[in-house]
Amino acid sequence: MKTFSVGPGGERFRTVPCPLCGSERRRQRFAGEGCRFVDCLDCGLVYQDPQPAFEEVAGRYGQAYFEYERANEANFFRLMELGLRDIGFEELTADLPAPKRALDVGCATGMLLERLRAGGWEVQGLDLCRESAEYARRKRGIPVFIGTLEQARFPDGRFAFVHFSHLIEHLTDPAGFLREVHRVLSPQGYAAVTTPNIAGLQARLFRERWRSAIADHLCLFSVRTLRRLLEGCGFRVLKTQTWGGLARGASPGWLKAPADYLAKRLGFGDVVLMLVRKDTG
Repeated sequence: MKTFSVGPGGERFRTVPCPLCGSERRRQRFAGEGCRFVDCLDCGLVYQDPQPAFEEVAGRYGQAYFEYERANEANFFRLMELGLRDIGFEELTADLPAPKRALDVGCATGMLLERLRAGGWEVQGLDLCRESAEYARRKRGIPVFIGTLEQARFPDGRFAFVHFSHLIEHLTDPAGFLREVHRVLSPQGYAAVTTPNIAGLQARLFRERWRSAIADHLCLFSVRTLRRLLEGCGFRVLKTQTWGGLARGASPGWLKAPADYLAKRLGFGDVVLMLVRKDTG
């Protein structure tokens, strides 16, 4: 089953260079519904080409997207919590000096920030979807900025932790976004990024039928290309974790548990999480 996608709705598309290395050498990898993915022949990034401008993509995240986030918030929160546990988040950040401030970019309905606040963090959310932001404010009392990270203009070094899950693949300029994350992180601050893994088992098996090969995903990263992007934007990768061997319903039930176990142990999972630290030297 494909991930939820609003998809294109009359946007104007244009050919773009590789968002990672700037190369214009590409070849088609596969076509999806309303989109075409290509391989960069120089760095290996898989990205949509042609693609719409970010201003047009941003218009996709409205009421329908909020309803999807609201219906799935408990499951999404559980996966985020498990991912942070896998990388030892609480142990790593336990000795950070107060006040400990956390920013969740693409915070949706605010469940993760609610959990962090209960653990003593000062929290700030950010989301493009007005409906989600207003729900997080009303339901959980979370301060949420509606717009992009660049538009928020947070002070330099404001946050000890920046989290963004299943967000970077939606961006037309992921490097520009990461440079802004680097700016708002405190010296030696941490960031956690989660995104679909184009080099995982499911992506290799299903290609254009892969659940993350959707029109709303503009870049599809592997562990290698994500690491290159992060390091190029001033981060040091501390931990990498993948998970998800086979999607439920895509294989016999008895095969899912061992496939998930091996995917996590051997690094070919469907999703990758990287914990990084701001490199100041």
